[in-house]
Parts: sequence; C-alpha cells; structure tokens
Amino acid sequence: MTEADVRAWLRFTLVPGVGPRRQLALLRGFGNPEAALFASRAQLSPVLPDDLLDPWLAARDGVYEAAVDEHLAWLAQPGNHLLTLADDHYPRRWLDLPDAAPVLFLKGRVELLAGDALGVVGSRNATPQGIENAEAFSQAMSAAGLRIVSGLASGIDAAAHRGGLTGRGGTVAIVGTGLDRVYPASNRQLAHRIAEEGLIVSEFTLGTQPRSEHFPRRNRLIAALAKGTLVVEAALGSGSLITARQAADLGREVFAIPGSIHSPVARGCHRLIKDGAKLVESADDILNELGWDASAPVLPGLVLPTPSAPDADERKVLAALGFDPVDFDTLLQRSNLTADRLCAILLGLELNGALCTLPGGRYQRLRAAG
Repeated sequence: MTEADVRAWLRFTLVPGVGPRRQLALLRGFGNPEAALFASRAQLSPVLPDDLLDPWLAARDGVYEAAVDEHLAWLAQPGNHLLTLADDHYPRRWLDLPDAAPVLFLKGRVELLAGDALGVVGSRNATPQGIENAEAFSQAMSAAGLRIVSGLASGIDAAAHRGGLTGRGGTVAIVGTGLDRVYPASNRQLAHRIAEEGLIVSEFTLGTQPRSEHFPRRNRLIAALAKGTLVVEAALGSGSLITARQAADLGREVFAIPGSIHSPVARGCHRLIKDGAKLVESADDILNELGWDASAPVLPGLVLPTPSAPDADERKVLAALGFDPVDFDTLLQRSNLTADRLCAILLGLELNGALCTLPGGRYQRLRAAG
C-alpha cells in the first residue's frame, strides 16, 4: 500500500465508537476506506447512528491526524505492520466472523498467520500441573508444525506461548490492548520474546488500555484463527469457556483436559466435555482428531521426564497424595509416617519435581512417579 492508502485505513480505524461490524458495513456500502470517509452525511446515515456521524465526518477534517502520524511512526519501526482486509496475508479463517476486524496491528513474523493453528487457553490462576500441561502440550503441537495461538494472559496463556516458541510451529499472541502496551506487565519479557521470534496481533489502536470488554473481542480472533481450541484449565464462567463456545459456533474443534473433581479450575473443562468437547490426554489425541500428518516430528510425551525411581516410603507418600491437593495432616494420617520423616520425603519429592506446594499448606502431585 502507498502511504496515502495506509493513512486512509488509519483514519478509518481511529474514529472512536465505530467497531468492526459498522466498519464492515461501511466497506460493503462504499467499497474502500477513502470512499467511506468522504461520503456525505446523507449517505452515511443508513449505516451510522446520529451520535457517530460527527466523529466520523471529523476524520476527513484532520481531527485525528496527530494519531495517524503517531501510528505511521510506529509502523516505520522494524517488525511493525498494518494488516487489512485488502491484504493477501489476511487469514481467510477470520472472514468466518460476522465482526471480522478490518484493520489489525502486528508485531513480529507476519508469515505465522499462514498455516494451521491450535488455540490453547485456560485459567489465569492456573495450578502448577495446569501450567506444566499447557507448556508440554503446546511444545508437542509446535514440534508437529501447528501454530500455538493464545492471548498472552498470565497462567495457561503464558505457558502455551512458551511451549509454542520451542518448536517449528511458533506462537501467535492476540492481545486486548494497543501494541505499545504489555498486559499483564509480568509478561513483558515473554512479550518481547514473542515479538522477536513469534507474532503479536491486536485490533486495537496504539494507546488502548486493557478493558474488560476487550478480552472477549480478542478471544473471538483466537477461536477463529485456530483449527481447534484446547482448554487446559478453566473455572465455570471464565473467558476460556467463551473462547471455546466461539470456536464451536465457528465449526472448529474443541478439546479439554480433564482434572480433579475437587478443583475449581477443572469444572469448566468438565462442562465442556459434557457438552461435546473432545477429552484429551495426549498430543496424539489432538493430532489424530485434526487429521494432522502423523509422520511429522512430535516431541515424545506430554509430561516432563519422570524423576528418579522413588523408594518405598516415597511411593507410600505418593500413593497417599493421589492427584488432588492434600494437606499435611491428612498425609500424615494416610501414610502412617512420623512428621519428621514425612517432611523430609515431601521436600525430596518437591526437589525432584514430583510434587508442588500450594497455598494453605497443601501438596499436589505433578506426575506419575514410580
């Protein structure tokens, strides 16, 4: 695109209050951004409500030119891109959305929008086991060549991106802020790495702060871009379930990892499975369901290497733990060990990566040892 074309698209997307549905209606009605911007009030009134007509008409009078110049300066920086419906790189999958974003801002490797992808989403307040599962599943899928798409949130999203970065599939982060912001701030280092090795995408203009209504909009882009969506952990009513429902509505596959019946972050996954999501226990479950090339190299297994073989007392403690969170007193009763001996075994198992400590003095097994 010429600079004039880019300016027209920026003016088109910078008008406040005009979202994707109305932007699409304007493009259908007038053919291109410039024609829509220079349409008369009478021509615009069937498409825009009265309260949006003046802000829209102000765009051609130069009201937003300072913001246009700011975005042009950002686009001049290496790795920054503008993607529009007119661009050959625009993924056809996003056109399945009734409110497909006509304009998107990208930072990183644009080519990662091509090819098949798997959405991986889940709880921000994930358990250690959930984080481990998300990273391991994503690592295996990326090794098989699938892009890993997630939302750069804390917990499961961050783990999914880390796993995706390890393989040839790579990772795409779709965010709910402008690309001059990182949210949450704790993911700043990860975001910088994705910008260098993967791709970050936003439909929001520079300066856009995180707001609750932005994240469902982000989720629909994740659901649409991916061939299927894997939910690792999710509470009932969480945004991850919204993403899964959006994926199902678009005809995409939905996968869910089951968890403990006592875990709040497993209930969303169990609800999805009851509603028809595919229960998965391994990478092969997903690859086979998607019809993925089984000869593609896949990392062996979906869990970290098994720790050294436990001794008899350690096996007793692991059996007493099961796979649900357990407090120290309950373990003491179940194992029939002394408190000092149990403390020593728990410390050793934690150092060996077989269990983790949780808030409230509870312990949880991380993988099948022995």
